[in-house]
Amino acid sequence: MAKYRKKPVVIEAMQFTNDTKDAVWAWTANHSDIGADFENGEPVVRIMTPEGEMVARLGDWIIKGIKGEFYPCKPDIFEATYERIDDD
Repeated sequence: MAKYRKKPVVIEAMQFTNDTKDAVWAWTANHSDIGADFENGEPVVRIMTPEGEMVARLGDWIIKGIKGEFYPCKPDIFEATYERIDDD
């Protein structure tokens, strides 16, 4: 067995909160595989991925990957995996 380290890549991400939901929806609006919605009265982002539909809920991060793809990420996984490199 060999060990491997994940290559460092730079991604774009926004946390989906009540304060940022409009900005997240605007950021992802031009992508046909993403939709803004409400579920049980709460705002959500629905993202179609090769694995099927994924739903981002308040507090989750929306990540734009290196190929322009979007996917949700739970806050604890995001914090363990990524570190901020700028103040934008």
